[in-house]
Amino acid sequence: MAEITHYDAIILGSGQAGNPLAVALSAKGKRTAMIERVAVGGTCVNYGCTPTKTMVASAEVAYLARRASDYGITVGQVSVDMLAVRERKRGIVKTWREGSEKRLKSAQLVDLIYGEGSFVGPKQLRIRLNGGGERTLTAPLIVIDTGLRASAPPIEGLERVPYLDNITIMEIGELPEHLLVLGGGYVGLEFAQMFRRFGSRVTVIQDGEQLLSMEDRDIADEIAAILREDGIEILLEAKTESAASLKQGVRLAVKVKGVSKSLEGTHLLVATGRRPNTEMLRLEAAGIGTDAHGYIRANEKLETTTPGVYAVGDVKGGPAFTHISYDDYRVLKTNLLEGGDRSIAGRPIPSCVFIDPQLGRIGLSEREAREQGRKVRVAKLPMTSVARAMETGRSRGFMKALVDPQTEEILGAAILGEDGGEVMSMIQLAMMGKLKYTVLHDAILAHPTLAESLNNLFNNFQNE
Repeated sequence: MAEITHYDAIILGSGQAGNPLAVALSAKGKRTAMIERVAVGGTCVNYGCTPTKTMVASAEVAYLARRASDYGITVGQVSVDMLAVRERKRGIVKTWREGSEKRLKSAQLVDLIYGEGSFVGPKQLRIRLNGGGERTLTAPLIVIDTGLRASAPPIEGLERVPYLDNITIMEIGELPEHLLVLGGGYVGLEFAQMFRRFGSRVTVIQDGEQLLSMEDRDIADEIAAILREDGIEILLEAKTESAASLKQGVRLAVKVKGVSKSLEGTHLLVATGRRPNTEMLRLEAAGIGTDAHGYIRANEKLETTTPGVYAVGDVKGGPAFTHISYDDYRVLKTNLLEGGDRSIAGRPIPSCVFIDPQLGRIGLSEREAREQGRKVRVAKLPMTSVARAMETGRSRGFMKALVDPQTEEILGAAILGEDGGEVMSMIQLAMMGKLKYTVLHDAILAHPTLAESLNNLFNNFQNE
């Protein structure tokens, strides 16, 4: 029988909530076991934000180099070395991963254990060690931070096709001649534009009527137009019925608006969704409830159906963003270590899609506001009316904001434009401070900055 080791806390998964929580627990004198199955840092550092945005930056350089003549600059032929792009990405990931690992190891009361954990009771875990053998751990406090992984849709023959996911596509050493992308969400669009800029032919297959299904239609239509301008083929209302391997790639049988179509590509990226890493946890042994999709059920204080067991980050469902995971850490730190009473209810959910131009989003969309029966004023401003965007030659997209006509407070915004995430953050700060839109409209903002456009955005209410 494996030896039982008792801790004050056990954390499953070293993501953006688990890591800082382990350090905070150690600082409060709590002996903590951090269980990590693969690599410290979780999805963000190893497979998500850090590597993808590093590669997006490489793709942007290639794009701007090809546009050099637009700025009166002459350059030679632009070529992309995918091996060098990959090594740059690996180097930055390594730096962040090692930094996260170092912080954990330097925390006096944290034991970093590499292995896979599963429950054998409400407060007891069996750890299958990566190096062989097992350990049994117990603790009065357990935090689950095991994240998500890519999932594939039920398409005939797909399991026999060597398709790529969000992780494996970043490890290829060659440039795809023709990349087929299943899915028109965040992941699919970022990789689609990235590889188009590297030089691949790209086709996006989206089963819905628009890209980014949760966005307003005008935003989605503008993004589709921008990507098509970049040379990306966008197929909407396209249901993929089967997949098959070819000698030099893959073939998809697709029905586009009811019309059958055969697509052939050298590479296939499946970016249609993600699912929680909960199957191996044996949650039933601890009485921890999940929803129909396997996400752990947690309340507004992040506690699961088993007292003393908490779920943080993507594994509990809801917005799958690094900044939300980190705020989950702050909620637990406040409540468990500082005697506070913090909740996740009503917190702002900012997001940014790192296509070019960026899409920064905060608060209500127009569709959500209409569905709630709310009266709103809608302000819109094309980026061609933003001086800074015109000067930099990055004037695609538009800004959009929703205002409550009675309180004059901003209810939400979508900024599809150069550094859209940064401009969105300014609006978020105004929303957090419950400022009236007139404060931004009348503010003296430095010229020429992108932020200065907020003066003019609130001059442009629609249908008034």
